[in-house]
Amino acid sequence: MTLDPKNWPAFRKTAHAMLDASLDKLEGAREGRVWTPVPKSLKAEINTPLPQGGISEDQMMAELEAIMPYNPGNIHPRFFGWVNGAGAPSNILAEMAGAAMNANCGGRNHVGPVIEQQVIRWAAQIMGMPSETTGLISSGTSMATVTALKVARDKFQRENPEAKLVGYTGAQTHSCVRRAFDLLGIGKDALRLVQCNDDFEINLSALQDAIDKDRAEGFTPFSVIGTVGAVNVGAIDDLDGLADICEKEELWFHVDGAFGAAAILSPSVGHRVKALSRVDSLAFDFHKWWQVNYEAGCVLIRDPYLHRSSYANRPEYLRHDEDGLAGGDFWAVDYGPELSRSFRALKVWTHLKTHGIDAIAEVVERNISQAQYLKRRVEAEDKLELLAPVALNICCFRYDFRYESNAKNARIVVDLQESGLAAPSSTIIDDVTAIRVNLTNHRTQESDLDILVDAVLEMGKELE
Repeated sequence: MTLDPKNWPAFRKTAHAMLDASLDKLEGAREGRVWTPVPKSLKAEINTPLPQGGISEDQMMAELEAIMPYNPGNIHPRFFGWVNGAGAPSNILAEMAGAAMNANCGGRNHVGPVIEQQVIRWAAQIMGMPSETTGLISSGTSMATVTALKVARDKFQRENPEAKLVGYTGAQTHSCVRRAFDLLGIGKDALRLVQCNDDFEINLSALQDAIDKDRAEGFTPFSVIGTVGAVNVGAIDDLDGLADICEKEELWFHVDGAFGAAAILSPSVGHRVKALSRVDSLAFDFHKWWQVNYEAGCVLIRDPYLHRSSYANRPEYLRHDEDGLAGGDFWAVDYGPELSRSFRALKVWTHLKTHGIDAIAEVVERNISQAQYLKRRVEAEDKLELLAPVALNICCFRYDFRYESNAKNARIVVDLQESGLAAPSSTIIDDVTAIRVNLTNHRTQESDLDILVDAVLEMGKELE
């Protein structure tokens, strides 16, 4: 018994047809609805008993084609919700090669670790970090944050096992940082949320006061987590200011750069994130603004000794040999929590080699410019109100009803999504419901933003 096709030529024909269907979807990504809810009838078809016998490749392809219209919509140029990358057709080539290789990239002597190390070297070079920087391609910034903060925690616990560790971050920082504190056993309450200034950046004076207060009360400050691209409004913390405090206080400086770290590529904004070169660790996502397909996050850690010593603990059945398949100079399991790992680095390597860093930088800069264009459009309309500074690629505004506007603006967002015309998200800024537009799509044009604004004006008028 084997799971190989019974008829390879027939399977090859079906596989080519599936590839064509996938490429058709991407080629038509600018057309049709942004998001389409899953019909109840399709949910019912999916809800079947556990298969006992298989179906043919042609039948399986038909089922795959049936579900393809019901993705979140982030490949469409008018998907503006949350922070989702659009991916790129070139990633399909890497996905096919990776599926055929079926490599476990937790370790051993094969091409997977070689490519992952190269991607990490490139990433460190882009961010201005030292050549000896180590890292991993992770599932995303959430896991990258856990990976990095474990190294920080272990460093301080080795020095003082009884220390009551506390860390600091801005009130706008992503919730994955708090989850990391919880998962690592430090405790969610050990993360101090420091107030932000009017630009939604962490307040440096308030941070210093919090550190001083905790030291006086017997706590051990161990880390500061800065943000490049706060998920609500795209704010960028003062990285040099944070780095100075961390150096003075001897704290671990970590940065959540999930999407915003890509701003290092921007001619107009890059100067604001040059201090990424000063971090002890950085977490970011290639699958957001870099346009790599999901999932492909990244963690970079400045000190390779601290990084390895936090994870390397191989049992006898994973011992290292100088030669053979158990050789190789890099095993990812020595640098992170996973032994079983997919070949995520292949997508990143293929993407960077296919397009080159200049093309990705152009996408980043264009999205930043588009956010400023949307800001100007909002400011030019009497019925619209800008709710936060536009520091990067996120613009938050509302249709200004003055009274009872929160429910109506939330309704506009849902109506836009269900219409299929556009898919922004909503958030709360100073107790006000905002229509939140994120721009991390290489297909978006200014005309797409005009369509959005015109639709908001029309829907808002109907609700007045």
